[in-house]
Amino acid sequence: MKQTVALAGNPNVGKSTIFNALTGLKQHTGNWTGKTVELAHGFKSYGGLDFCIFDLPGCYSLLSNSEEERIARDFLYFSLPECVVIVCDATCLERNLNLVLQIMEICPQVVVCVNMLDEAHKKQINVNLTKLSNILRVPVVGTSASKGKGIDTILKSISNCCVKSHWLENLKPVQYDDFIENCIIKLTPYAKNLVKNKLPYRFTILKFLQDDTSFITTVKNEFSQNKEELNEFLNQYEIIKNELQKNKISSQDICDKIAETFVKKAEIIAECSVQYLNPQYDKKDRILDKVFTSKLTGFPIMILFLLLIFWITIIGANYPSKIIADFLFNIQDILITKAISLNIPPEIYNPLLLGVYRVLAWVISVMLPPMAIFFPLFTILEDFGYLPRIAFNLDRFFHKCNASGKQALTMCMGFGCNAVGVIGCKIIEAPREKIIAMLTNTFVPCNGKFPTIIAIITMFFVGYSQTSKNSFLSAILLVCVILLGVFVTFIVSKILSCTILKGSVSTFTLELPPYRKPQFLKVIIRSIFDRTLFVLSRAVIVAAPAGLIIWIFANINIGDMSILSHFTNFLDPFARLIGLDGVILAAFILGMPANEIVVPIMLMTYLSHGSLIEMDNLFEMKTLLVNNGWTMLTALNMILFSLMHWPCTTTSLTIYKETKSLHWTLLAILIPTFCGIIMCFLTTQIANIFIY
Repeated sequence: MKQTVALAGNPNVGKSTIFNALTGLKQHTGNWTGKTVELAHGFKSYGGLDFCIFDLPGCYSLLSNSEEERIARDFLYFSLPECVVIVCDATCLERNLNLVLQIMEICPQVVVCVNMLDEAHKKQINVNLTKLSNILRVPVVGTSASKGKGIDTILKSISNCCVKSHWLENLKPVQYDDFIENCIIKLTPYAKNLVKNKLPYRFTILKFLQDDTSFITTVKNEFSQNKEELNEFLNQYEIIKNELQKNKISSQDICDKIAETFVKKAEIIAECSVQYLNPQYDKKDRILDKVFTSKLTGFPIMILFLLLIFWITIIGANYPSKIIADFLFNIQDILITKAISLNIPPEIYNPLLLGVYRVLAWVISVMLPPMAIFFPLFTILEDFGYLPRIAFNLDRFFHKCNASGKQALTMCMGFGCNAVGVIGCKIIEAPREKIIAMLTNTFVPCNGKFPTIIAIITMFFVGYSQTSKNSFLSAILLVCVILLGVFVTFIVSKILSCTILKGSVSTFTLELPPYRKPQFLKVIIRSIFDRTLFVLSRAVIVAAPAGLIIWIFANINIGDMSILSHFTNFLDPFARLIGLDGVILAAFILGMPANEIVVPIMLMTYLSHGSLIEMDNLFEMKTLLVNNGWTMLTALNMILFSLMHWPCTTTSLTIYKETKSLHWTLLAILIPTFCGIIMCFLTTQIANIFIY
């Protein structure tokens, strides 16, 4: 029988690193809040025992109602793990002890893992593990997980903890104010009768006294079969609740007192067990924070980092994209030759090879190189500890829009893939603010949009030569486009918060973790496997059927024109109003499965070709576009509409999966589309006024 072990802790304490070391599974370890929001688990055998280890979401407390905290709290409360390993950061132990004490209210079988002792040593912070263990009355082990030190000690402590079971009575890690303890005493017989010593009765009482509605609902559902015991407990709870109200003690007062008790206890324990030999141990971090989060220098540095990342991505992606495209299209030619030699009818191999395969080859060659460069660079900033500073800088702007400051983090994720950004919205606690972040994430251009925007910028606004100067100028203009997207994000977030998503802005805790030297090799490997290949695989899944549909549209005629030509002619009048044409608009619509195929669909239609094509260079492409009526205004509107239009199929499906609502999914499609149409229309009308 497998023993259930939970791995808990604050964000950024190395919990996922320990999980990977214990189980052998590889999980991304980001250096910012809210990275893990679902339960990963793995298996380990040690000392004759088999363990199933669950990696709980990183959280600072179990007292509030963020999604991470609810997941962690409910797992600890209802799953009754045989052991809970609470990972703490040795460099800031006091803050971590707050969560340790709260978990001990639920689970007495605890192993406290004081991680990052190597960093604490560098900062001359001395943690007395023996004294800490004596105070808490639980095993305490020291580790440096990033260097693989202390993992065997953790396993030994887990094994001992599981063998020496003591679930019969809860520990009493803290003593609350007398009025709270009196309430607990009065409710204890009823709570014990309800949970039958199978669940922690003391923690049950505390959550009811705090009037935690989500927890209370969960408990009522859990014990719905024990109606008599449940009603007795609820009746006694109502009596005590009325007494508290008569004494003008609210549930919020109780929450504040409980939180205050944990904070004070953590402070006392830290004072007894931690010694700071160098009071200026965090001086370097504070100096960097003054630079990175200053009102004067914070934003210029943020833009500079963004510019540098995109410049490196543009410079580095050109040649690999060409090599991959040549390789994949050579395979296509070989397959066609083989099909002909086997006498396979063209009606069979053309849709598969010139339709499905060619679209997949284009998506892979266009997406893979920039993602393989962009994601590691962005992850290095993440590992360094810079991304939370971006959220800090942008927080006041999102606050003014009645949105969550954490939206800055989901916006950053959207640069790689909007679907990933939508999934990342789980870190936002308030449902209203989470929806706002999902509806506006598309305004951040993803890797699928970058090639189109960069190509248009290069052809019409910079020049063809692949010099460092031109690439840098392309990166500057690309950053300007991105900043426009960020500005529109603020505007739309404000409009949504004042209309269909009204509400007051919530507060949140944003940790500014210590700056750390990035683990470059691990960053590169994990960003490629965890992000690049994951995003690419999802794009391939939706692009394959799209390739077949596009081929059918381009090769089946109605009258003397293909379905695709009829479609573009139908769209043309409206497209002209917004400074585009029917071919461009049709390409965006047919390219909804993957933004990468918008340009090849457009070129294929202009040339009346039956399948996607690849131009040899940008000069040929610009010549084709100009011959088909493109102007600088068309190019500008193309960039604007690339920035602001409906999300791709993968992102749309992800929004539906996360919200479980067709209503919000349709709004996520309509809002950016409406913004793109309005922006292009106004740009066209203003240009026409000045031209004519």
